[in-house]
Amino acid sequence: MATLKMSSVILNSSAVSAAARQRGLIKAAINISLPGLRSRGGLMAEEMEVKKKQMSPVKIPTTIRRTNDRSDAADPAAMAKLYAVMEAVADRIEMHNNIGDQRADWNRLLLTSINTITLAAATMAVIAAINGGAAVKFSSTAMYAAATGMLSIVNKIQPSQLAEEQRNAVRLFKQIKNQIETLISIGNPTNDDVKEMMERVLALDKAFPLPLLGVMLEKFPAAMEPAVWWPEQRRRRQLKQNSGSNNGWNGKLEEEMKSVAKVLRIKDKEDYIKLGTKALNLNKFLAVTGPVLTGLAAVGSALVDSPTHGGWAAALGVAGGALASVVNTIEHGGQVGMVFEMYRSNAGFFKMVEESIESNLREEEPERRENGEIFELKMGLQLGRSLSELRNLAAMAAAVDREEDIDEFASKLF
Repeated sequence: MATLKMSSVILNSSAVSAAARQRGLIKAAINISLPGLRSRGGLMAEEMEVKKKQMSPVKIPTTIRRTNDRSDAADPAAMAKLYAVMEAVADRIEMHNNIGDQRADWNRLLLTSINTITLAAATMAVIAAINGGAAVKFSSTAMYAAATGMLSIVNKIQPSQLAEEQRNAVRLFKQIKNQIETLISIGNPTNDDVKEMMERVLALDKAFPLPLLGVMLEKFPAAMEPAVWWPEQRRRRQLKQNSGSNNGWNGKLEEEMKSVAKVLRIKDKEDYIKLGTKALNLNKFLAVTGPVLTGLAAVGSALVDSPTHGGWAAALGVAGGALASVVNTIEHGGQVGMVFEMYRSNAGFFKMVEESIESNLREEEPERRENGEIFELKMGLQLGRSLSELRNLAAMAAAVDREEDIDEFASKLF
């Protein structure tokens, strides 16, 4: 048995040695026949090792990446603040929406109530003139007096204009909410972004207040002024740009934006200021005429049974009430206050676009401006024009010698 085992071991050793010698001979043959393969194979192996080392996540610590790309990392504190601002904006949207609906209901309810009271008082004045009766005369006079007081209050607060203010506030707060969501989704918000959004929210609060007492906007200003709901344009923070970058701006784009701003100033904004002035003057006239007519009708109904002045007093009591109902329907049924607020807001929109263009052009360093290509696209969308239409408008305005000869408006939306 021992002899057999020793023979087996010797045979195995001989087989292994023979196999090793065979592999050596094959390797030598390969090296002799293909002398360049070994060197290239060695290089390829080394390159694969290097690539493995480079692709290994252990070799690239996250701390090193944060240090090199610190400007691209989101600030958790700024993100949390933006979420807090967005929650406040969502709450304001709900408040303005609810109060806007409430004030629109005020306008309908008060319009119907005042007209009903006025026409009932006119009917009683007719009855008192025909059949007499102190009770009927007193009722007519009292109802006219009540209508006069209610008209004075309603004309002072202008519910239709209040409702339009809240609708504008809802729309603008939704814009801020969308912009915050965009910052959170694709941007890297910073404390500067948080500060800017805070300023915009507070400016909107001031432009469209919720309470009536003490802070209500003047419904009959001395002159028509565009609404302002945005904060002062501030110097933009330095953006990370490559050296020598113009941030999408060039001389041609600057001239184009100057021409667009000129058209906005002398055509669009000026046109809406004129329309708003007409609506304001009409509203002032109607707001004074209504209470005056109901007051005269109250005097006429009180003297309807006078032997000396009964004829003209009865006519005044009836005609005054009827005309007051017509005036009240035109003013509040036609929502003249809402029309004035709409013109005021539109003029404010064009003023905002004009200031946005001017603030970018005043910035001498292009890298501090908004990106020129994106800014041009935004201007086209805000004015309802394609880029080619916007450039044609700028070329037309630049070619005109006198501002009075510009006959095209910048906006196609309003």
